[in-house]
Amino acid sequence: MLRLLMLLCATGAFAQEVHKNQQFYVGGCYGFGNEFGNSNYSFSNSYVQIQFYYSFNPSKKWEYLVAFQPEINFAKHQLLNPYFVTPDEPDYEQKRREFTQLKDLNQYAFNVAFFAKYNFSKSISAYAMLNVGPTISTKETERLTRGFTFNDVLGVGVAYNTGSVIFDVRPNVRHVSNAGLNESNAGFNTLNISFGFIVPMG
Repeated sequence: MLRLLMLLCATGAFAQEVHKNQQFYVGGCYGFGNEFGNSNYSFSNSYVQIQFYYSFNPSKKWEYLVAFQPEINFAKHQLLNPYFVTPDEPDYEQKRREFTQLKDLNQYAFNVAFFAKYNFSKSISAYAMLNVGPTISTKETERLTRGFTFNDVLGVGVAYNTGSVIFDVRPNVRHVSNAGLNESNAGFNTLNISFGFIVPMG
């Protein structure tokens, strides 16, 4: 995946100049973060995205975009408060022993994101982003059942356009849960930041 991002970045170095009517873009990013505001568990993550953008009204001061952003999220998780697993759960003692061990888990997300972007100039822009995506989690935890979940992200960002490549910085808040489809649905909340690049297609 890292090699693919490097290839896309190298392609961007030779890309055509980003012109005012460009509607399709491709990009990639690397991000990382940690849980916040919870003493029951630890959760740290890093992730890689490939991004495909479509602009509904390029070159306008207020610009609106939609993006498909498939993602692999690499996480480390540990239950810190064993009493979060209550005695009314089946095999609760065994679950406490299992979940209090540090474990690695992957999450595969198929995100769709919506952007409201303000272009201050040809070079500088800022935006707000709302993202939702079905996600597959590879391991069960005390907070989430293994399998199907949702990846919800609210972010803001700043982009700098060099003329051939757009560089992007995006702080964001991420929530992962399964919308009550399974019993374990406390979810994970993380504060993240990502660094990426975007180049025009065609």
